[in-house]
This record gives sequence, C-alpha cells and structure tokens, in this order.
Amino acid sequence: MTSINPYLGFKDNCEEAFNFYKSVFGCEFSMLVRFKDMPSGPGMTKAEEQKIMHVSLPIGKGSILMGSDWPSHMGNPVIGNNFSISINTESEKEVDRLFKGLSAGGKITMPVGKVSWGSYFGMFSDKFGINWMVSYDYPKK
Repeated sequence: MTSINPYLGFKDNCEEAFNFYKSVFGCEFSMLVRFKDMPSGPGMTKAEEQKIMHVSLPIGKGSILMGSDWPSHMGNPVIGNNFSISINTESEKEVDRLFKGLSAGGKITMPVGKVSWGSYFGMFSDKFGINWMVSYDYPKK
C-alpha cells in the first residue's frame, strides 16, 4: 500500500520542533540520526554535525512525520504556506487535544468548530511556521 509521510526541513531547530511534536502526540521517535553519525558531507561544520540529519515520529495509523535540519551548504529552507499537514482524528476530544497542543505559541487561522461539510475542524500555524489542519468527520447518517 502506498503512503505519504510529510518531511519537514528546518534551519537549526529540527530537534526542538520534533521534541515539541513528540510531546503533543505522545509517541516516541522511531529513528533519530545526527549528521555526526554519517560520513561528513561537503562544508559540514562541527556545530552542524550535532544537528538532525533524519528524525521519524510515528503518529497515528501508519503515518510518520519526518524531518531534518538543513546544512548551510544547502542554503536556507523556505517555510512556505503552500501546504498543510492534515490530521484526521477519531473524536472531537482528540481534535481539541491536538489543536490545543500543536497551536501553542502559534497562530490560529480558523478556530475549532463544526463546519458545513460535516466535520469538527480547525486550522493554525505552529510556533515553527508549519501549517496544520485537524479534523474529525462526523459519521454519515
């Protein structure tokens, strides 16, 4: 089966972001590799060797949130508004928990509430500039 897993790039704060995500989702990293654990790449500084080369955080049923820091020789990552990570939950309570946790320190774009398409839904950007949508779809009658 094909799956899609978001991969996020950060400028020097991947570890902070993923520790935050880990605390909200209540799960553990399945993988965390620092640049120092791999052969040094071109232009890698000692400070960059301590940064995250790859991290995987399983969230939910078969979904994995992944990320890394960008070494300086790759330029700066651009945090854009052309995508959102969408989470579908199994209850309103789970929407409320994730929305409250992930939006802490961020910017709420659409508060959580019942929407016309039959969902309990909210949108925000977290404190790292990542866009999220959290939703619970009501059962069809």
